[in-house]
Amino acid sequence: MAGAYRTSFDFIETVGFTPQYEPPAPYQSWGTERVYIVASEPDFISLQHIIVMHFAAEDGTLSAPMVVKHWRQDWQYQDTAVHAFQGNGVFERQGLDATATLGTWTQTVYQVDDSPRYEAIGRWTHAQGVSFWQSDDRRRPLPRREFSVREDYQTLFGSHRITITPHGWTQEEDALKLVLDERNNPRSEQPFLAREAGLSRYDRIVGYDFSAGDDYWRTTGPFWSRVRAYWTTLYRNESAFYFVKSVEGVPLFMALFDMADESFDTVEQADAAIQDTLSRYVTVGGLAATD
Repeated sequence: MAGAYRTSFDFIETVGFTPQYEPPAPYQSWGTERVYIVASEPDFISLQHIIVMHFAAEDGTLSAPMVVKHWRQDWQYQDTAVHAFQGNGVFERQGLDATATLGTWTQTVYQVDDSPRYEAIGRWTHAQGVSFWQSDDRRRPLPRREFSVREDYQTLFGSHRITITPHGWTQEEDALKLVLDERNNPRSEQPFLAREAGLSRYDRIVGYDFSAGDDYWRTTGPFWSRVRAYWTTLYRNESAFYFVKSVEGVPLFMALFDMADESFDTVEQADAAIQDTLSRYVTVGGLAATD
């Protein structure tokens, strides 16, 4: 799954469950990104996606490369616990039965700022020339394409399947749009608004200049490793937490992206700055849904 790709993302609501339902326009986007190997061990793999795009001007010239740290995915074999998304920014630890997780891989998906998005458990199947991983059903936070334009539901509930192809890999998604109350329980009347199908394609490419992304990851990689360390410690020590996307009008990803471009003299200095910033967005213990 690592390497250079042309990516495309297609999402469409296929079924509506409310009397006045009107299907929204399908969502489509594409890009070019490289997937870097952060860690590769027998029972743990970490992959970082970084977008590198060039845009054509009216005179046909290409712009300087735009580089964006994209999402990250971690894979853990026979996981012992997950922090399951509940809704409204709340995550709670759930222990896993060792017998039930025998032979499974957990995929943990992180936002562009390395904050958690969701964890899902599934099994790889390799048979008759086809290799795919099928997840279980999980709640997932709204992606940016949704929370930036909608406020009528709080979580996606569904599963996804990753399939290895001769040209790369795909991710198919099947999700219900779920309305939650203030306690993160499904709304009593008509909790599901619609069903959505999604398809993300990762098609391998050659000859594309990803050097700007290589430079960015080489320069900022040490900083992001310390951000990952913060979340690793939080996962290990806390059974529940919630976080907000924005504080005083500043989204978390903007705060951390700015910090990634700064220079820190020591690891301790970087850790202190990361702790100070994230403590304003993350709350642990005694949780309740909040904005």
